[in-house]
Amino acid sequence: MFVLNETNVFRACCTPVDMRQGILRLSQLVRSNDFNPSDGVVYVFYNRSRNRIKLLHWERCGFVVYHKQMVQGCLSPKIIRARTGFYELRWDELVLYIEGINPNCYRRKDTTNLSIFLPVSDIFRTFTLYKELIM
Repeated sequence: MFVLNETNVFRACCTPVDMRQGILRLSQLVRSNDFNPSDGVVYVFYNRSRNRIKLLHWERCGFVVYHKQMVQGCLSPKIIRARTGFYELRWDELVLYIEGINPNCYRRKDTTNLSIFLPVSDIFRTFTLYKELIM
């Protein structure tokens, strides 16, 4: 119930969509591209100014629509990869797009500073000296 994660398959629509469209119109758009809207895939739609996004998803007994309106910023323009139809999107790409980050330019920051660690030989030498002091 109301769960989206990396196990889902995501397909993004390549063309902007009128955000006034509801479940029936969005599912009709999916069908017109030879997909089944009730196949469990999450379909991603966005508007022309890319400040709103809708996710259409079939869960056990019906459709669920997630709708996000961004107060500041917009979706990355790189979400548009083709001229027509849908294309598959990974979970991490979707999250970055929603946050307004271009995944092609995103790099993880180094989280560890390896220079603070002693080399293995120094650790062994320190342990040996400590062992001699105890005995």
